[in-house]
Amino acid sequence: MFRLAERQGEFAAALLDPERPMPFGLIGPDGLPSERRFAVYRNNVVAGLIETLRAAFPAVSRIVGEDFFGAIARIYVMHEPPVSPIMLGYGTSFPDFIGHFEPAATLPYLADVARIERAWSEAYHAAEAEPLNPAALAAVAPEDLPKLRLLLHPSVRVTRSHFPALSIWQMNVGNGVPTPVDLDTGGENAILVRPDAEVEVRSLPDGGAAFIAALLDGSSVLEASKAALTADSRFDLSANLTGLLQAGAIVGFETQPLGRRP
Repeated sequence: MFRLAERQGEFAAALLDPERPMPFGLIGPDGLPSERRFAVYRNNVVAGLIETLRAAFPAVSRIVGEDFFGAIARIYVMHEPPVSPIMLGYGTSFPDFIGHFEPAATLPYLADVARIERAWSEAYHAAEAEPLNPAALAAVAPEDLPKLRLLLHPSVRVTRSHFPALSIWQMNVGNGVPTPVDLDTGGENAILVRPDAEVEVRSLPDGGAAFIAALLDGSSVLEASKAALTADSRFDLSANLTGLLQAGAIVGFETQPLGRRP
């Protein structure tokens, strides 16, 4: 059994490293070893993983072009092969990889655009949950509101960027039309949520992003509000709660501590 595991590891390593020789003992239909046949199989595996990444990061591919994206993706595949047969999770670390990829350094916003795309994918495939009826939260006594812990929809994701990454992403997906963007205009944050069939993406001020991030980490409304006010002294708790309810981002609440999201 141990030998089988070794053989499988050797085979997987050879698939993703063109410098490695074909594993010993592999033969074709004619009963003979075939370097060419293995090379074709190796290329198909790598090409398939590259296309998986291209489908998951369409805006990044559009921004840098198909050839450059293919080069980034190929190197990523070599360094970060799949660890699960479920391809939905593949590419989780791709945004961070882009952020450290020196040839992409001239596009400092690119990793954050990739983070939006990854968040969109996670939101789209997240579990279903019924949004909270706003009347339920309205019935909470004002003095009890600060100690509440809000349970957010499983699809809720928050992205933050020092660049106008949200605008850049929006003009590079679907029917978006790329236009010049001033990178000095400041950063952009976003909330992504899928209360129904479609993922909704909304812009967030700094305070709102800090508030939701704290809620996702299990903070109470009071604790999250403090984090939001630290990020932005103009933070408006009432307006942000209303926005979350309207977006279908709240699915429940309780006064006892919630488990922190892993």
